[in-house]
Amino acid sequence: MRVNTENQRQGDYAHYVVAQPMPLLEFLLTNVGQSRSKVKATLQGRGIKVNGKTVTQFDFALQPGMKVAVSRTKRNQQGFKSRYVKIVYEDRWLVVVEKREGILSMAAGHSSLNVKAVLDDYFKKSRQKCTAHVVHRLDRDTSGLMVYAKDMETEQILEHNWHDIVYDRRYVAVLSGEMEADEGTIENWLKDNKAYITYSSPVDNGGKLAITHFHVLDRTTEHSLVEFRLETGRKNQIRVHAADMGHPVCGDTKYGNGDDPLHRLCLHAWLLCFTHPVTGEPLEFETPVPTPFRLLFKH
Repeated sequence: MRVNTENQRQGDYAHYVVAQPMPLLEFLLTNVGQSRSKVKATLQGRGIKVNGKTVTQFDFALQPGMKVAVSRTKRNQQGFKSRYVKIVYEDRWLVVVEKREGILSMAAGHSSLNVKAVLDDYFKKSRQKCTAHVVHRLDRDTSGLMVYAKDMETEQILEHNWHDIVYDRRYVAVLSGEMEADEGTIENWLKDNKAYITYSSPVDNGGKLAITHFHVLDRTTEHSLVEFRLETGRKNQIRVHAADMGHPVCGDTKYGNGDDPLHRLCLHAWLLCFTHPVTGEPLEFETPVPTPFRLLFKH
């Protein structure tokens, strides 16, 4: 299943995948966290779709692999609203979100603004008996797609099998200067120093091997729009590798050169593809390149 979050925005549905045969009403009561009367009202209000088609009968027989979409606007629950986080997919085991820049993936120190807290608040208000479990992180100033588990068992499967489960993960970035090569691969070892600054070495320095593939999408004399595909997922990998090439990510205060055309770190996780840890279904999510990125390359 491929989900384009641009299309999702228009529909505003929560998405679920059926794991075992059961009547639609039973499935909704189990997964959506609503009272029987509210679920029936959503059905009657044509707010439920199965495999893309509107279904109103509560005894509709669901089969494994079917996709159920529940309208957020047609169910009387405390709707999910956040200026920093958008839910793009949700089922009983996990939730995929698109986060804006400026919010942490999870709490750190005294900072209260983090995606986990936003999701936990949403789960509580929608009467779901679960909490968000962090599986992977994006830097505070990186935007884009992330997945959170809803229970510890799913989190463990994702965490321990991450590199087998995730089969494509790509970022897009605005880099400083005009890139010379159209595409290529950067491979070296990354290690943190005592000040927690990640630095690279062409030979094994006791750090972790990091491999990044890049492809230039557009360029001007001042900037380059580049897609990155990670073969390994190391801390600050893209930011360090971009700086290694002499074209750091724009707006990067840690590894950059002061070039800051958009007053933000110009790094966005635009594609996330993984095998569902429980159902085994391939899930693919993509977001558009942020509009401010694109506007820099209007020739």
